[in-house]
Amino acid sequence: MPQVMEFKLPDLGEGLTEAEIVRWLVAVGDVVAIDQPVVEVETAKAMVEVPCPYGGVVTARFGEEGQELPVGAPLITVAVGAASLPEAPSAPAAEADGSGNAPRPLIGYGSDHSRPARRRRVRPVTAAVSAPVVAPAPVVAAPVVPAAPAAPTGPVPVISPLVRKLAKDNGVDLRALHGSGPEGLILRADVEAALRPAQPVAAAAPAAPAAQGERIPLKGVRGAVAEKLSRSRREIPDATCWVDADATELMAARAAMNAVGGPKISVLALLARICTAALARYPELNSTVDLEAKEIVRLPAVHLSFAAQTERGLMVPVVRDAQDRNPESLSAEFARLTELARTGKLAPADLTGGTFTLNNYGVFGVDGSTPIINHPEAAMLGVGRIIDKPWVHEGQLAVRKVVQLSLTFDHRVCDGGTAGGFLRYVADCVESPAVLLRSL
Repeated sequence: MPQVMEFKLPDLGEGLTEAEIVRWLVAVGDVVAIDQPVVEVETAKAMVEVPCPYGGVVTARFGEEGQELPVGAPLITVAVGAASLPEAPSAPAAEADGSGNAPRPLIGYGSDHSRPARRRRVRPVTAAVSAPVVAPAPVVAAPVVPAAPAAPTGPVPVISPLVRKLAKDNGVDLRALHGSGPEGLILRADVEAALRPAQPVAAAAPAAPAAQGERIPLKGVRGAVAEKLSRSRREIPDATCWVDADATELMAARAAMNAVGGPKISVLALLARICTAALARYPELNSTVDLEAKEIVRLPAVHLSFAAQTERGLMVPVVRDAQDRNPESLSAEFARLTELARTGKLAPADLTGGTFTLNNYGVFGVDGSTPIINHPEAAMLGVGRIIDKPWVHEGQLAVRKVVQLSLTFDHRVCDGGTAGGFLRYVADCVESPAVLLRSL
């Protein structure tokens, strides 16, 4: 007889206590292999696939899509050891822990977020599969297999949970849509287009009073951002200073570096390299404040946070040990983390541990900003758009590429002289990259 094992929502790390079910990857009656992802959940930090440590037949699921579950709540039950189960592809799973015959231990939020969900449905009614789970009588096996026809297999080509929720709230079958995004990706516009024919009918219903407005729950990523920004404002006495800089030479240096072939170097990577050099000179800004101990903690490594706008909202991935990376390595890491952010595959560890933030809001077509510090960091460098402006160069009025740089800093860790010195050094490196070479 098989043994029914209960799999609970594991501790996903980083102090997370709950997660929202975004999409079930298996159904009751499915056969799952050891360490196969069974559900996609969204935490306050990332969207992750949760693997199950048991192999067998799924006998129950707990929770609906859109429902929040606390850590430790049951997710699914699995009938393990049914004689008729097909052999799972256990070789890779067994080899992973080096024993050759033992399953790989469960890792909180999965070990590979890039792999597609593996889903196999049990074949229609057979006494061999169902008998060990229920009773010996063949007729009892019917409840194991859904009576409705099986839905099309394969994942629905949609990434954004907002798109998925919009479709669910309005009864739109995502499998019936043809996405207009890359490789058939279903976008919000596709769901809205599917809703338009039904609008005249809906218009006959009495409209809600205008005073009610739309209510959007502050949960998941949006809720985490709101809490972090509020805490930053409550705890950090921040101040901002800014300066305009002539970035003409920096842009010329980047063009020359990219002209020799090899991987392209981004402007963000050059600015990041300048930041790490500036933080080596002004380590006060690579620190955090321990309120309980009443101490300023200067940090030995620069874990550089950067802002990435996605369909799920603002994400702030972290480049580890940025001080040890050259512009080429920084460019590659920025590109890798940005792609993970856009596809919703960032792990919680990719979003924590930052010590200083580089925020390029120039991509939104604006020149300046006074951003809120990314708590518990002590400073953030903001970069506006780089545009042609009239500028006095070598005593003559000329058209140069000008950028506004702003530094928001925690006034507890340093005074204005330190902040101004940091910002002036950054501006000098932007205006004359040779200044950076002299400091290396």
